[in-house]
Amino acid sequence: MEKIEMNAIEIKKKAAEFGADLVGISPISRLAHLPKESNPASIFPQAESLIVIAKRVPHGALRGIEEGTELQSSFNHFGLYYLEDQYLAKTTYDLTIWFESQGFEAVPMFAYDYSGQAQAVPVAPGKPAPNVYVDYQLAAQAAGLGEIGRNGLFLTPEFGTLQRFAMLLTDEKIDADDTFKPSLCKNCNACAEACPLNAIDTNNLNGKGIPGSECDVAAINKSLCAKCKNGAVQCDEGRFYKTERVGAACGRACLAALEEKGLIKTKFRHQFRTAPAWGRDYLGETINN
Repeated sequence: MEKIEMNAIEIKKKAAEFGADLVGISPISRLAHLPKESNPASIFPQAESLIVIAKRVPHGALRGIEEGTELQSSFNHFGLYYLEDQYLAKTTYDLTIWFESQGFEAVPMFAYDYSGQAQAVPVAPGKPAPNVYVDYQLAAQAAGLGEIGRNGLFLTPEFGTLQRFAMLLTDEKIDADDTFKPSLCKNCNACAEACPLNAIDTNNLNGKGIPGSECDVAAINKSLCAKCKNGAVQCDEGRFYKTERVGAACGRACLAALEEKGLIKTKFRHQFRTAPAWGRDYLGETINN
């Protein structure tokens, strides 16, 4: 059988044709330090490369939340559920099938936020318990796409906080992108200052990221986030009950700060934030105008 080699430029072109807005490639070795419970090699031991793709969240999907007038439709559907489960899933599927048509195995993976307990027992000695979930933020940084902000959200130079990720593992060695060096989050603490529940503790910082390129990420009080009435989306069991914070007060403040500092490549005629932010306490009562 004739040997076929995958070219990084061709892969990125195909991913874009299938609808990806961002594409990055990392060797599996950059994630070798991860424990087996979150290591991609646990899923596909023969894997050589990790491909991270993303689709952008429409800027306008946050407009109703920013105005405080539409909190349940635009962002929930076009910024989260439909975007991940339909549009991004289709792009990931098409790219996976294209890989397989070239004779290479590719493992498609959703970018889930999961840090809970194992969901079953190991199937054999030495194997991690199911299910293994790869940390998509570390994967995306390793693939050169961006960094983790102080608020724990992933930031890219193209879209700031506004993208959703998926990943593919493949058994082909592919020319990789450089690991992203932190340069976007200026530690301005706009995220923490905007949180009406004081759920972001900037006095308690932890390094997170690819070794040598770590970011200072603040401790997040997830129990307070789960009570947030400021644009956060409380997900169900299928997303491990995570609190989606891109549209929350902290996420919107981060986006506004990045735009104000000129750190996002995608430009708009008008700034995202045009009036003081609104806020509600955990009971839903207004605490500022």
